[in-house]
Amino acid sequence: MSLGLKQVFNKDRTFRPKRKFEPGTQRFELHKKAQASLNAGLDLKQAVQLPHGEDLNDWVAVHVVDFFNRINLIYGTISDSCTDQTCPVMSGGPKYEYRWQDEQKYKRPTALSAPKYMSLLMDWIEVQINNENIFPTNVGTPFPKTFMQVAKKILSRLFRVFVHVYIHHFDRVSQMGAEAHVNTCYKHFYYFVTEFNLTDHKELEPLKEMTSRMCH
Repeated sequence: MSLGLKQVFNKDRTFRPKRKFEPGTQRFELHKKAQASLNAGLDLKQAVQLPHGEDLNDWVAVHVVDFFNRINLIYGTISDSCTDQTCPVMSGGPKYEYRWQDEQKYKRPTALSAPKYMSLLMDWIEVQINNENIFPTNVGTPFPKTFMQVAKKILSRLFRVFVHVYIHHFDRVSQMGAEAHVNTCYKHFYYFVTEFNLTDHKELEPLKEMTSRMCH
């Protein structure tokens, strides 16, 4: 890891505050298990598989929060070069434009600049993962029937952050020596969402060629 990158990551420069797992909870233990697999250098395809005897909802919840934190960090490192001027549209190249809708202020899909879209997205995800009715933290509290639907929506929208960063800001990522880190995070994310069918294939289209080279 380059010195510049170390300084960035050591500052824990997330775009939003981290959501942490409470020690002693089942979710915390699962998080540790997931991290141990990664730290042991386990193949990413294997690392995402549901551990024997564990609940799929818990496993997905742990990863949604973890990916939120990691992707926040990635976007935070390039956010100074992603402005209303440089990125007036939230896009992934000329073919893909992402519009924001949240059923509150933006009831219809609305074109926004990339930083505005990112800000609304991170706020929206934070509200979801801190909502005990959607992401219960107490052992024994059941997940709602809509949990997977919400998780899929969060992950699909987080994928768009990768699309924007790779297509519009990868030169900045390279300048910082962060390529390997971002690529590993992307592969981990891709293997996870495809393992459990958590993202529509059409969402994955913008990075299809890169993914076919990177994720065998």
